[in-house]
Amino acid sequence: MADLEAIRRDLEAEHAALDGVVAGLSAEQWDTATPAIPWTIRHQIAHLAFFDDCATQAVVDPEGFGAALAQISDLDDYVNGPLRRADRRPPAATLAWWRGARDKMLTAFAALDPSTRIPWYGPPMSPASFMSARLMETWSHGQDVIDALGLARPATDRLRHVAHLGYRARRNSYAARGFEMPEGDVRVELTSPTGGTWAFGESATDRVTGPAEDFCLVVTQRRHPLDTALRVEGELARGWIEIAQAFAGPPGEGRRPGQFTRT
Repeated sequence: MADLEAIRRDLEAEHAALDGVVAGLSAEQWDTATPAIPWTIRHQIAHLAFFDDCATQAVVDPEGFGAALAQISDLDDYVNGPLRRADRRPPAATLAWWRGARDKMLTAFAALDPSTRIPWYGPPMSPASFMSARLMETWSHGQDVIDALGLARPATDRLRHVAHLGYRARRNSYAARGFEMPEGDVRVELTSPTGGTWAFGESATDRVTGPAEDFCLVVTQRRHPLDTALRVEGELARGWIEIAQAFAGPPGEGRRPGQFTRT
């Protein structure tokens, strides 16, 4: 059984790492464009705050979350409305919103029963998968902030949560595009930031190998596979890695080849 408290601590640490990046930014820096055009750093943090609030509601009031979900009539306004509202607030207000939202979310997560199924925008999720997904979102949107500022950040073994989700979401990568997933598995072997090996899946012919951070950047669509040190072998592996998507919802535009220096 998954150690929910360990996942929660990792999520808390991921939030703290990103907070350390944005807390000291000037008002002008909050409006720096990120690679997720047309979002700015302000939008990235507002997006996290909004969905952290939604995550808390899904845990403590699943019926209310379901009712709110059923009332969505304009997806663009649902997703981008909070960003437009953030544009009318000082950066300090957006930062305070995000901090308050994550504190409530982490508190709600601390009381989760492992057998609970949490409603979300796709199928209901286990607490372990749900918290891992919030960590993945925090890390990936944090990468947009890091890229916007031209910074680097150390990779940590918290990425195991992202890597595992990336592998498990293989079917979702096809479904999000209306494709049927082909038969067969893909073996994923990754070198962790601390030098260990993380392995998922079994296949003698189709393999994805390389640094765990690169794999995580690809499955969150923050890097094009050609701008990483990943080695992809086999038709199944190549077909998947070109459309890999660890997150729910429609496919994003991703990043174009050569947009970032190859690692």
